[in-house]
Amino acid sequence: MIDILVMRLQAPMMAFGGPVIDERGPTERFPGVAALTGLLGNALGLSHADADALNRLQARLRPLCLDLTPEAETLTDYQTVDLSQTFMNGTGWTTRNRREDKGSGAATRGTHIRYRDHRVDSTVLVLLHLTPASETPTVAELFDALQRPARPLFIGRKHCLPADFIGVAVTRAPNLFDAARAVLAGPPRQPHQDAAPAPVPRVWAEWMAGETGGPKQDEEQRLVDRRDWHNQIHGGERRVHRGHINLGGVA
Repeated sequence: MIDILVMRLQAPMMAFGGPVIDERGPTERFPGVAALTGLLGNALGLSHADADALNRLQARLRPLCLDLTPEAETLTDYQTVDLSQTFMNGTGWTTRNRREDKGSGAATRGTHIRYRDHRVDSTVLVLLHLTPASETPTVAELFDALQRPARPLFIGRKHCLPADFIGVAVTRAPNLFDAARAVLAGPPRQPHQDAAPAPVPRVWAEWMAGETGGPKQDEEQRLVDRRDWHNQIHGGERRVHRGHINLGGVA
């Protein structure tokens, strides 16, 4: 049996950033491990200076992500700023915790345009365990931090505020998939309730390669969603499986 943190990511707008090319910032369907690390680190009160703690937390995360709103749409936010205007002196885009001030380069002239994609009215269920489980922070400590976060939490970008508590529960199960079945089945039915059980959900999911209890998948996918928190760049990769899974009997 393993300790599992259950998180519900739900908001009018969420962003799970993919690789940015020029001015285009896409969103993925699921949060990467760097995004989950940043979210949990923010709840714990960690800062970018705590690179060792963030790298270690990221290395321990073993998430299973379930898309509960496959019909959710993608909204593209069109952003502009004219940095050549006098009143814009000392201002600009904030990137990597640094402001892009006016100087001798492209930031001194013209209108800068960026496109940032968001998932709209989306809900993603994240179940994760930690390896090793006994090391701090534990699953229980992460749950407590989500209930009383050190700073306001956001999902992907600072304006993407959660619609409800992110930390749903801590549970124990043989594996993430059994825990997902129990969470989606809801609380046990009382003896006097004779309504037909809800249909078994078949959901689109993403889980790490080698995770026990999951369906058989022939092909692994490569994700570059780890972050080097010392140098503040993305570059580390992991192997995942993606596909529709039937949580009534994973097959």
